[in-house]
Amino acid sequence: MNPRIVKLTVLVAACAIFGGCAATRSQKEVLATDQSQVEQRAYQTRAFDTTDKEQTLRAVIATLQDFGFIIDRADAALGVVSGTKLEGYRMRITVTVRPRGTTQVLVRANAQVQIKPVSDAKPYQNFFTALERSMFLKAHEVD
Repeated sequence: MNPRIVKLTVLVAACAIFGGCAATRSQKEVLATDQSQVEQRAYQTRAFDTTDKEQTLRAVIATLQDFGFIIDRADAALGVVSGTKLEGYRMRITVTVRPRGTTQVLVRANAQVQIKPVSDAKPYQNFFTALERSMFLKAHEVD
């Protein structure tokens, strides 16, 4: 067998093996948390008394922009908005909006700094407080 082919095969196999290990470790870091999923969901999610999903998505976008996020993606059909904030660190947030029953929408935010999930409730509380104000002002047609 050609020695070049053998060396190339060994190199490719080594890259695949070590690359797979690095990805696994990274995935474990992302999924590692001291809190239960129920606790996280509790402060990452709020219900709003409206059925207007589109208006809620607009309020989410405006609120994220007020916090300095650049909107990366917004998909009204899926009810998803993603944004990035670059201020000395890289923070990403994804917000989903979905119907809850016949009188509410459920908004869930999920943020990461670098690759670590934001597990402190305070940033989520700040986001939802600002979103509530934005939705209140829009409902009462105050600019």
